[in-house]
Amino acid sequence: MNESTLRVRKNKLDSIGRKHPWVFSGALMEGQDLPEDGAVVCLEDPRGNFLAKGHFQNATIAIRVLTFTDELIDASFFRKRISNAIALRRNLGLFHKDNSICRLVHGEGDSLPGLVIDYYNDAAIIQCHSLGMYQSIELIKNALLDALGSELIIYSKSSDTLPKRVETSDNFLSGNCITPHLAHENGIQYAIDWINGQKTGFFIDQRENRALLGRYANGKKVLNTFCYSGGFSLSALKGGATLVHSLDSSKKAIELTEQNIQLNQFSGKHDTIVADAMEYMKDLKEDYDIIVLDPPAFAKHRDKRHQAIQGYKRLNAHAIRQIKPGGLIFTFSCSQVVDKYLFNNTVIAAAIESGRNVRILEQLHQPADHPVNAFHPEGEYLKGLVIQVD
Repeated sequence: MNESTLRVRKNKLDSIGRKHPWVFSGALMEGQDLPEDGAVVCLEDPRGNFLAKGHFQNATIAIRVLTFTDELIDASFFRKRISNAIALRRNLGLFHKDNSICRLVHGEGDSLPGLVIDYYNDAAIIQCHSLGMYQSIELIKNALLDALGSELIIYSKSSDTLPKRVETSDNFLSGNCITPHLAHENGIQYAIDWINGQKTGFFIDQRENRALLGRYANGKKVLNTFCYSGGFSLSALKGGATLVHSLDSSKKAIELTEQNIQLNQFSGKHDTIVADAMEYMKDLKEDYDIIVLDPPAFAKHRDKRHQAIQGYKRLNAHAIRQIKPGGLIFTFSCSQVVDKYLFNNTVIAAAIESGRNVRILEQLHQPADHPVNAFHPEGEYLKGLVIQVD
């Protein structure tokens, strides 16, 4: 693979020195010929000393660093990185009869920025967030087959994550199957539709938090808002909840939830609600013991952060006002631009506004198969709390 060379401004070297995997466009010296999108570039300081190698893209994040060592970005590179990522998941005990769902590769957390691979019972779904990774798709596919065997089903789904100026196609790269495809998480069966579903078809990052809810749910009445495919609802029912209501504004999401409820034969204690969660939370009709607030990202960019904070505050204030005395709220944010300290303070502000006493029982985050690169704190995107309201 041909490599271009780009030099970094003298006053922008500190970030690379700290091994941060992003180099922004403003850090590049002016007057250089920029390579094509997706090209592997060798980064140098103003004197020509080697710094790093990564994928170039004509965007705010100009280079996603793959390595701080002068090595080839070739088939061997991808085999090594992907086999290391899979070995970690095996060591975490995520491959067994009761669990066939996990994240195999988590971008910067596995030193493969721009690449996400999710695993559902012998199927690997690749999602590229950079053109360089998309152009490396054959190398990625071959590395997966080497690590997991030739029977592995591989599907590429990047049309929603790459710039629209790039022609992409979502398709099977190896094997084939009909979706929804059945897989297990902590003994619960799910029908995963990565072709028509959001992202890769399932939100794997809440696995441990769903299991925690199951441990709290015995004998409780639970409201699961923004339910999507019903993960928290199923965990609550498996844990012994007496009643679970799943709420989402999307009829398609409710259909997914109902399909998974029937698949696990939990129908008797469950009902669904199609409604806007923010509006519905203003005046609840049921006396719930537990409320789950797991909204989509309210802000994907810093200029929307204030608006997002106000949204989280309103949502949590509604729940805190409505929950029965002694009730629990599982509340989350997956907005990367809202860090855990800001989120915690927002929930506290909602409690103050609601006039009720609140205790924090649990601090929640993404699981170990979504590792955070120690030099890339932005990778810690999921944060949550379990609070008790007096």
